[in-house]
Amino acid sequence: MKALVWHGVGNIQLDNVADPQIEQPGDAVIRITASAICGTDLHFIRGTFSDMQPGTILGHEAVGIVEQVGDGVRNFSPGDRVVVCSTVSCGVCPPCRAGHTAQCDNANPNGPEAGTCFFGGPKATGPVNGLQAEKARIPYAANTLVKIPDGVTDEQAILISDIFPTAWFGAELADITRGDIVVVFGCGPVGQFAIASALLMGAARVIAVDCHEDRLAMARRQGAFPINFEQEDPVEIVKTLTGGTGADCAIDAVGVDSQHAHHGPASKEAEEKADKFAQEVEEVAPETYPQHGNWIPGDAPTQALEWAIAAVKKAGRLSIIGVYPPTAETFPIGKAMNKNLTIKMGNCNHHTHIPYLLELTRTGAIDPAQVLTNVEPVENVIKAYEAFDKREPGWVKVELEV
Repeated sequence: MKALVWHGVGNIQLDNVADPQIEQPGDAVIRITASAICGTDLHFIRGTFSDMQPGTILGHEAVGIVEQVGDGVRNFSPGDRVVVCSTVSCGVCPPCRAGHTAQCDNANPNGPEAGTCFFGGPKATGPVNGLQAEKARIPYAANTLVKIPDGVTDEQAILISDIFPTAWFGAELADITRGDIVVVFGCGPVGQFAIASALLMGAARVIAVDCHEDRLAMARRQGAFPINFEQEDPVEIVKTLTGGTGADCAIDAVGVDSQHAHHGPASKEAEEKADKFAQEVEEVAPETYPQHGNWIPGDAPTQALEWAIAAVKKAGRLSIIGVYPPTAETFPIGKAMNKNLTIKMGNCNHHTHIPYLLELTRTGAIDPAQVLTNVEPVENVIKAYEAFDKREPGWVKVELEV
């Protein structure tokens, strides 16, 4: 079968690989009908999340049709239409039963202390082959798959495999209540759903910070107040839009590939911190191979965090759902402590949220497909990755048809 395979930093290829097989009684094999490209995948190619294993199939978002189930899978049958939870979970261990499915004790082959197991990730997460392929083996299928209800399309469901639940999880971590003012840093796919989630939870005002006009325009269409950090100082404008007090909570939907301002009033501070940011990049991405403008790590790994801490009110809340690797050891803890901030973060507990978000979609409360901007055949996956990596205008979220 065809699959997108990671061969090294800056090196991905569409290869022919062996079809997956049932290996454990709890496995299923699905025929993938649609996959998607996520910003997390870019971390692995850029080198800002290390220890990827050559030969690993990329991708952690998919919908498909069940083809085979192991003897231990009782709740699915061949022919069922399913969405894949991006994180693998058993459903019966104490963390899973408490709703913390991203911290499943059993899913990660490296042991219960290893943490989150997800598709297409580095050695510490399994590794488990990913979903940008024609077929996939699904470990712990009884909990890692969710049936797609009638009336929900592939285009909608693919966005509920990872980015919508991640954003919803982030909004919950921010403890958003009716009347809150929320600032979202990063208007990529997760950021767009963080805006939507905050509004669904009753936020009175959502402020969106990014530097790409097409993404800011999408945020504005949702009702957000956009700030382009290449034109304005985001912290100062957040203060202006909140009567001088700052936002009630902030959501970091950027992560380790954050960028600083290169123009406008915010660029002066970035120039003063140039050495600090360069040291941070070396810390998280010691091995990089940029090619023709692609696979370039973000130039300021803590910039979104610094802005978020500065933009929230005293005793405010910070939610971090942007991806940071274990090698990221720099955090502006002093500034956060001296504002009495509450900070929550983590990997999304996908299985906990996906059934509810499918129901929201089925009932028409939200249409996730409005964030989908590009649909490409899997044969075009390399070019699609390159366009998405460069954040070319119009490339916000990419579905791959298999």
